[in-house]
Amino acid sequence: MSTVASSAEQGRLIRLAEGNRAPLNFHLDGVERQAMQGDSVLTAVLLSAGSLRSAEFGGERRAGFCLMGACQDCWMWQEDGPRLRACSTPVREGMRLLTDPPKTWPGDLS
Repeated sequence: MSTVASSAEQGRLIRLAEGNRAPLNFHLDGVERQAMQGDSVLTAVLLSAGSLRSAEFGGERRAGFCLMGACQDCWMWQEDGPRLRACSTPVREGMRLLTDPPKTWPGDLS
């Protein structure tokens, strides 16, 4: 059973344009969220949650940096697969993402 993000849990960013694309649902840390077809994972997560993950060496939240897949700042985890770069991966219907590494994650970069 999934829960839906409350307005208090949503990000501080708002969509200013392209509001007429088809909506889709994805999950972030087990919470159902909404995006639009054509959004990157980065866009979908920042619009719905405000940040991607915690920094490896501190408690700061990360939100991407270069926006072109070069800086490694937007890595996220999938519940059932390898890590992905949020800035260059399109969000898909039913995608299940994690902001922290899964307990069984081997640490590889695949």
